[in-house]
Amino acid sequence: MATGTYEWQTDFARKHIAEGKAEGKAEGKAEDIITFLEARGLKVNAEQQKRIRDCTDLEVLSRWVRRAAKVSKAEDLFH
Repeated sequence: MATGTYEWQTDFARKHIAEGKAEGKAEGKAEDIITFLEARGLKVNAEQQKRIRDCTDLEVLSRWVRRAAKVSKAEDLFH
């Protein structure tokens, strides 16, 4: 049996699959932001980590990814 090729037939299933994919993308971006900041030697405190991880807006997370490359302090990510 092949896996990964099944196409969901109902709107309900497609909606929940899409939501799950978006949630997974958001979680991945959030972890990438934290990792990137820490790799740059910037301290990311627990409150900042929570704010980043709690964000589910992919546009905001994309903005934060770009800012993470430029900020001199993790707190500047949110301004």
